[in-house]
Amino acid sequence: MKSHKKLKIFGIILASLVLFWVIINVIPPKKNVENNPFIVEKGALPMIAAHRGGAICNPENTMLAFREAVNTYKVDIIESDLYITKDGYLVYNHDEYIDETCNINGDISLDEVEKLCEDENKRHYIKDMTLAELEQYNFGYYFTDKDGNRPYENATDISSMGLQIATVDKLFEEFYNTNPDLLFIVEIKNSGELGYKSCKILNETLNKYPLYKDRIVVGTFHDEIEKELKTNYKDLMRGAPTGTAAKFILTQYLGVNIFDNSDFGCLQIPTSYDLGITITLDKKTIIKRAHRRNIAVQYWTINEADEMRELIELGCDCIMTDNPELLKSVLEEYKK
Repeated sequence: MKSHKKLKIFGIILASLVLFWVIINVIPPKKNVENNPFIVEKGALPMIAAHRGGAICNPENTMLAFREAVNTYKVDIIESDLYITKDGYLVYNHDEYIDETCNINGDISLDEVEKLCEDENKRHYIKDMTLAELEQYNFGYYFTDKDGNRPYENATDISSMGLQIATVDKLFEEFYNTNPDLLFIVEIKNSGELGYKSCKILNETLNKYPLYKDRIVVGTFHDEIEKELKTNYKDLMRGAPTGTAAKFILTQYLGVNIFDNSDFGCLQIPTSYDLGITITLDKKTIIKRAHRRNIAVQYWTINEADEMRELIELGCDCIMTDNPELLKSVLEEYKK
């Protein structure tokens, strides 16, 4: 008799837990953002994001790369990282130093440059240089094309060729009238005071190009910069920091996403994380649950055609790639 009563109580508890789980997964969650231009319509093909402007196709983070990405490969999104110069300009570059992307060290091989940069004191940091100083150098110097050639090694008129370091304001100005629907993914790489100043300059620059203010998502790996964006620049859409993204994904796997209180607009993730064991992230469930909260799902950095096709089949919103030419051709297969 007692065992029957205990079994009944257990059944009630179990049924209550199941009912609770069903309810929190049926009730539509609150949207993270109301209007999200980074989400594609249901059944539509994902957007192309040119990672660093398309680093395989052209010299990364140069106006040449950005122009080719937009005008030739018809990308939807330009993605890159931002650093602040000594005199307060925001420039695009992947690293905080420029040695591996330009000829600041003269006529030496990239292998020699990489060896030189092992000593942090020998690197040339963006924060220590003015824009005028940075613009002296050829940022296409080490670019190698698919045939193994270095077509811009001896370029002389680097300004007209678009081989100088690119600034935020020049990029916005370049496309504002011709491509008002262009989208941007940027990451503020500086921390502390330089990061705060970067937020301010980015926001002031966007005020001059108001259509782009609603078409940019800003990310950072620094907690204090994330707080700065969240507190003082509420009208700028934010990408999910690593910790926030991990928490969101965990709640989705457990089916308790109602407890997630994030307010980011874009979930930018690789297809897997290696944490001793491999955690796969290329899942329809993640995309579906993100879409319920009006969050765009963007995968990086995808440079193989088969992996591109897998993500297209999953229904993600964006594929970030160093090779927009390849992704464009893969998407053309689906359009046919």
